Amino acid sequence: MKGHGCSSIRDVSGAQVPTRRAALAILLVLTAINFVNYLDRYVLFAVLEPMSQELGLRDSQSGLLGTAFILVYAIASPFLGQLGDRASRKRITAVSVTIWSLATVGSGLAQGYGTLFAMRAMVGIGEAGYAAVAPAVIADLFRPSERGRKLAYFYLATPVGSALGYLVGGALADAYGWRSAFFVAGVPGLLLALAMLTLPEPRRGASDEDEGVEVEPDTEGPMSASVRRLLRSPAWRINTAGTTLMTFAIGGLGAWMPTFLERTHGVSTGEAGTSFGAVTVLGGLVGTLLGGWLGDRAQARSAGGYFRISGLGLLLGAPLVVLLPHMPTMTATLAVAFGAELLLFLNTGPLNAALVACVPATMRARAVAVNVLVIHVLGDAISPPLMGLVSEGWSLAAAIGLTAVPMAVGGLLLLWGARRVARLPEGLRALR
Repeated sequence: MKGHGCSSIRDVSGAQVPTRRAALAILLVLTAINFVNYLDRYVLFAVLEPMSQELGLRDSQSGLLGTAFILVYAIASPFLGQLGDRASRKRITAVSVTIWSLATVGSGLAQGYGTLFAMRAMVGIGEAGYAAVAPAVIADLFRPSERGRKLAYFYLATPVGSALGYLVGGALADAYGWRSAFFVAGVPGLLLALAMLTLPEPRRGASDEDEGVEVEPDTEGPMSASVRRLLRSPAWRINTAGTTLMTFAIGGLGAWMPTFLERTHGVSTGEAGTSFGAVTVLGGLVGTLLGGWLGDRAQARSAGGYFRISGLGLLLGAPLVVLLPHMPTMTATLAVAFGAELLLFLNTGPLNAALVACVPATMRARAVAVNVLVIHVLGDAISPPLMGLVSEGWSLAAAIGLTAVPMAVGGLLLLWGARRVARLPEGLRALR
């Protein structure tokens, strides 16, 4: 893995082994794509209010636009994850980015609810291919002792890309109308798809502790066999359950907070997007970087360290979410939102590092993909429309405050899981 050029060397089998500089270059491009990934997801929620008014949508219908993306994204992930363990991952990434970028542009051209719903579903297909393979590639680029931090850098795109979606979407909606936000958001991905094709692809398992053993792509066995094997891993089960509860909360808050600020504090779409976007950037950056650092340190001391840091973050964040919709001023609301987002994003690096550590290198894309299916179908696919229904029947403030419940349950589950994994003879690697 040592070297000075931004290229790659080849092992005796001809598989590519990127040098350190090449590995960092690949991480940089994957992270840039991830920024666009979340930008394209969250630009919808930045323009939700003006778009819903123009198209005459109810809150429950608006919430279902997020569900259209998430359900297709989740259902497609296992199939594309299986392909990711068997085929060229950089080609899968390039094609996936192209599909979702074109669908984002198509969202801005939609003249009715049906077309818009279909375009958001197509964004889900594109992003599913990327989400399944990118963490597996990063695991092949960096050793286990530094994966938590490197995955934290990659997942910085979650808060920053989401915030860019709010910022870009809100500003463009105010200046040029909500459709322009989709046009601008869709272009960068097309350029990054081309950049991805110029990079080397790492050999599977190249940076594992047993990297001297050649690892070939897994070309046999149905997806059902892979799922059964994943379910035998205690760490994978705990990780997936905890991440599902976290994703429910993040998806619901991300979908409805800009609208809550507009309705409760009387600000414009642009101001709501800019304000919440800034909070998301700051809280997400601090939380993700801090979580990656704390997670690697905690994992070095105990096999349950990643889960312990994640569980504490969710438990400490839950009371802040209860307070969030009851703050009397815009400033106070944003201050509490900053604390809640910091603690939510604290577990991004640790949970993803634990996810790629608990399966063999030849199954990582499928492990991520099936995890994606579960956490989104049971998480943020249902939280936005459920919160829309609570808003219609009770209030949007109540809907936001209730997201503290899955956060608290997820925190307790992960802390219990930390103790259980720590008692297993091989820790996260048990039953791999």
